[in-house]
Amino acid sequence: MASSSSSSSPSHSHLRYAVFLNFNGETRRSFTDHLYPNLCEAGVRTFRDDEEIQRGNNISDELLQAIEGSKISIVVFSKNYANSKWCLNELVKIVECKKKLGQKILPIFYHVTPSEVRNQTDEFGEALDQHKERYGELKVNEWKTALTTVANLSGYDSEIMTNR
Repeated sequence: MASSSSSSSPSHSHLRYAVFLNFNGETRRSFTDHLYPNLCEAGVRTFRDDEEIQRGNNISDELLQAIEGSKISIVVFSKNYANSKWCLNELVKIVECKKKLGQKILPIFYHVTPSEVRNQTDEFGEALDQHKERYGELKVNEWKTALTTVANLSGYDSEIMTNR
C-alpha cells in the first residue's frame, strides 16, 4: 500500500454520502425511522441499508463501500445491537475509516448507557459471549475493541436528548 502525504483532512472527492447509519433492526421502526427522514429533509445524503442497497447486489460489499464513501457514521447503540454480527462488522469498518480516512463517528446511545457499551456489560456482554462460541475469540475481541473505541467518543444519550 502506498503511503499518502500527510494532510489535516482526507480527500472527500470519493464520498457518496454525508452520513452512514449503523443500527440494529430493533430501532428501525422507532428511532431510526425518525432520524433518517429528518436527515434527508435537511438535505443530508444519508445511507440506510433498506433505502440504498440495490436488489441483486452483494449486501456486505455495498455496506462496506457505503461506509468508506461517507463523511460521518452515526452509530445507534441499542439493547440488541451486539446480537448482530452485521452491526459489529460494520462498526469495525467504521473505526478503521476513522483511523485511515479521518471519518467522524457520532454515537447515539438508545436505551443503553455508554458504560454498558464500553465495558460490554448486560446485553452486550451476553451477546458477545454467545458470539465467542460461533465466531471465535479473535473476532469477538476485534468487536470489543471497536465497541470500546466508539463508546469512548462523545455522543448523545437518547434518554436526555431533546427533539432537535
